[in-house]
Amino acid sequence: MQADRFRQLLSSKGPYASVYFDDSHDTEDAAAQLDIKLRELRSQLDEQGADASVTERLERAVRGSSPPVGKSGRAIVLGRDSVVLDEALVRPASSPVVRVSDLPYVVPIVEYSFQRPAFAVVAVDHAGADIEIHHDGRVRKETVDGEGYPVHKASGAEASGYGDPQRAAENARGKNVASVAHRVAALVDELSPEVVFIVGEVQSRSDLLTGLPERVADRCIEVNAGARTSIDERHLHQAISDQIERRHFAAVDDVADRFIAELGRGSGLATEGLAGVTAALRGGAVDTLIIGEMGEATVVAGDDLATVSPNADVLSQLGEAPSQTLRADEALPMVAISTGASLVPAAARIKPADGVGAILRYSVT
Repeated sequence: MQADRFRQLLSSKGPYASVYFDDSHDTEDAAAQLDIKLRELRSQLDEQGADASVTERLERAVRGSSPPVGKSGRAIVLGRDSVVLDEALVRPASSPVVRVSDLPYVVPIVEYSFQRPAFAVVAVDHAGADIEIHHDGRVRKETVDGEGYPVHKASGAEASGYGDPQRAAENARGKNVASVAHRVAALVDELSPEVVFIVGEVQSRSDLLTGLPERVADRCIEVNAGARTSIDERHLHQAISDQIERRHFAAVDDVADRFIAELGRGSGLATEGLAGVTAALRGGAVDTLIIGEMGEATVVAGDDLATVSPNADVLSQLGEAPSQTLRADEALPMVAISTGASLVPAAARIKPADGVGAILRYSVT
């Protein structure tokens, strides 16, 4: 997960309220359930001393957005004056999280919000296609109308005296699908979506895939979600989410492999534990911060968060007096973001010391 996603946090002002909850809209009483959840969230914010304006901004953000499709979670981080992060989570946190503190708490976003790659959805039939390109939260839409027609076999009266209607219809369908393939290939070359989801009836999908150049077909995934004019949006949404989740976990596994390999080699390009990771963060050496379970662990810093250290003794050795004691699971991600490091959750098969590890750009030992 790239740090650019969180850059706005660096210029925002605290204190912060970080709120995570299940906002699934998959039951008949979903609206009533949301009312109950908002009351509970407001109560927790009040107990932790949040200003009334914070709870008002939270409610406006939730009520002012469209309901999600199916199972979902929500992440909202509010600063002193504004909503600084508002994201959908692919999976809701196991229980609501409300935290009011001097720093934002972004760990649940790292764990439950899978950064969506640019992707395309092509709903195709033998008359043309509807195409959507999703990139950075924006959607570009267009329709391809094939030039070949008719696409259906003519009736006996219509066919009379006009050659072979079956062959004409097949030729028309072929021209239409070729037009779609040409446009899809052009959009992929221009906008480079990582995945192209192909929707429509089976033969149309098959014909389109056959007509695409290999460089484009390799990015395509067929989704059986109905015909072009009657797509099951819930099924399509789930298929897209599942694919993004698979890609996310594959990336997390790749990071785990690198982490294990570099630790094993003793190359100095991986470290773990609060002492090793804070030293690497101070040196700007962290390429990827690996976030596991840090519990209630704390770190210290001087006036500048960049001096983050595991304890006051280390900070004193740097010639700094401790002026901040901070939760490690808040401070370390923020320092990593400020240095352009990526943030990933720890894969289940690795348990870095103190719940935190890092892959480094260069050795700091």
